[in-house]
Amino acid sequence: MILCPSVLSMDFAEVRGQLAAVKAGKAQWLHIDIMDGHFVPNLTFGPDIVKMIRRESDLFLDVHIMVDDPVTYAKVFIEAGADLITFHVEACPDQKAILDLIRWIHSTGKKAGVSIRPQTPVDAVLPLLPELDLVLVMSVHPGFGGQSFMPESLDKVKTLKAAIQAQQLDCLIQIDGGINATTAKLALEAGVDALVAGSFVFKGDIVANLNQLWALTSR
Repeated sequence: MILCPSVLSMDFAEVRGQLAAVKAGKAQWLHIDIMDGHFVPNLTFGPDIVKMIRRESDLFLDVHIMVDDPVTYAKVFIEAGADLITFHVEACPDQKAILDLIRWIHSTGKKAGVSIRPQTPVDAVLPLLPELDLVLVMSVHPGFGGQSFMPESLDKVKTLKAAIQAQQLDCLIQIDGGINATTAKLALEAGVDALVAGSFVFKGDIVANLNQLWALTSR
């Protein structure tokens, strides 16, 4: 299991302390949501924030770009320090454009992922699996934190897991949206490899909250 605290819920007045707590809680990745105010109705971080987080943390930077122009933003955030770029298939005109961007990201030495909104069928990503390092299943509508988990997203996870195992691929399955100790357990049972959690991690004792998620792996 990979734990990916989402910095969207972090207290930026306490960046160093919170990043230290995330590391003390043995999270392996930091999940950074980039929103352009067009692809989704919200606006979040620019590259300077990613550069700052890169300076302050040696954790793997998992950057999810929810933008209309993933080609431009992939380059911008790789230069800012991203280790993985996940972009939305819905932002690309066709499968060739998706594959071209995946391959370009790989050419820079970084990992590439794609994401799908709740209304997008999982079939949209199945042909891409041999090229991918990760598929992010959104279990809420992208754009805002604090939404309730959509249990129907687990059917997509199960379909992806079966396809990945059948082809003996290394592609990871990540889930984001409404993750807490209860929904994380359901996601892990369905086949998720990487959990994105924001509010659950950063509200209260960060280490204790992460330990609750780690405890799920021993049950």
